Amino acid sequence: MNMTRFYRNLFELNGHPVIARSLKRFAQSKVSKPLIPHFVKLYKININEATRQLHEYSSLHDVFVRDLKPDARPITLETNAFVSPCDGVLSVVDELTEESRFTVKGQEYTVAELLGSETEARKYSGGQVFVFYLSPTDYHQVHVPVDAEVESVYTLGREAAPVNELGLRHGIRPLTRNYRLVSKLNAAGQPLAHVMVGALNVNTIERTNHEPVVKRGDSYGYFSFGSTVVLCIPKGALNFTGKKGSVKMGEILGQWIPKGI
Repeated sequence: MNMTRFYRNLFELNGHPVIARSLKRFAQSKVSKPLIPHFVKLYKININEATRQLHEYSSLHDVFVRDLKPDARPITLETNAFVSPCDGVLSVVDELTEESRFTVKGQEYTVAELLGSETEARKYSGGQVFVFYLSPTDYHQVHVPVDAEVESVYTLGREAAPVNELGLRHGIRPLTRNYRLVSKLNAAGQPLAHVMVGALNVNTIERTNHEPVVKRGDSYGYFSFGSTVVLCIPKGALNFTGKKGSVKMGEILGQWIPKGI
């Protein structure tokens, strides 16, 4: 049996919804516990960062959503710092057109489709889109990138196409078809869209923070399985460091520029 393919299918819950739900139940059950050591070794997961020792996890799902020690992902105290909301591989789309169109893996999208609103999309004309792809190796909790007020939170999408390399390149607009949790944030007078995109045929996005005001580095939610985070940033709101590729939650990606400065 190809265990790498098995774990990948399990992690991303690809395939028919019935199969996806069965895989989800398996990963959340104690039956999956014997696979934990092999999974951790295969994906080179640094379990020393976690708050529990390996034998304390009761299922593969427990490992997916593991908590980290406070010092594993330090959060800067630097004023207006903008940090990565998660572990993952970061792709950046610069200078969105006036129609707020952007391309990911050869497919064209609009911010309006992603957010479900033409009005919201106009706020990001000329801005940037940050796309974070999370792999099985990554810490799967999602945090807040900058101090902000939460203006509204809503969900979109019913269908599911896998948000991975093949899904993004060959799937039918997976970022706008999948179930997703959209949070409209106000950061020092500037809008920021924080979108958690499910990568599967059953929803496994959990929002854990329901506070009206959130701080940089605060835990916001988690993905039970593989997923993607998208941030929509308005023009002139971020002095970006230029860092792309592999990033860790809490890593500084730039300086947020308050409105009027």
